[in-house]
Amino acid sequence: MTTRREQTSHESSELILRAAAELFAAKGYRQTTFADVAERSGISRGSIPWHFGSKEGLLLAVLERSVDLIRTGLAEEPAEGAEPEEVAAGFDRLMGGADALFAQPTTKLFVTLLVEALEPGSPIHGRYVEIHNTLRDHCRRWLERLPLPPGLSAETLAVTIIGAGIGIHQQWLLAPERVDPEQALVALRTLVDGAVLSAGE
Repeated sequence: MTTRREQTSHESSELILRAAAELFAAKGYRQTTFADVAERSGISRGSIPWHFGSKEGLLLAVLERSVDLIRTGLAEEPAEGAEPEEVAAGFDRLMGGADALFAQPTTKLFVTLLVEALEPGSPIHGRYVEIHNTLRDHCRRWLERLPLPPGLSAETLAVTIIGAGIGIHQQWLLAPERVDPEQALVALRTLVDGAVLSAGE
């Protein structure tokens, strides 16, 4: 049974993680301090290293939590024996779910920290690889159940779809007055649907 102290500790950790994610996304990892996180979360500055050890530990915990949120938000994979129409409808929901994913503060966080992840010896490089692998693998498993044009593998199309989705999101963050992510995703879904429908004829 969870004690009151354990529950309070968990609640404090969640407040710190939420505040850190928002600040890392808005200011970047290097510009964010424990004092910033303490002010945003309402938790004392000294409690942060007690929970997470170091700023790097806090960053890794934020990314781990973000990966869990992405996995939770992904559509369920197609059931064995599902009809092609059911698989196609489920894949359409999967593509549509990208709208909700873009709205999450953690998605902006991934863009903000990309340069950090690409630096040699970066502690978050592995987490970024895991995030991209999770998205590609989930998309690929849906595509494997759909008819595809000859010579086009589910893996290659998954890479293309995820890459396009990430690119749309980055363009929207840079120029929100010019880029409509919802309409861009509709266009992407139309292109994918066209390829799948033509292959199934």
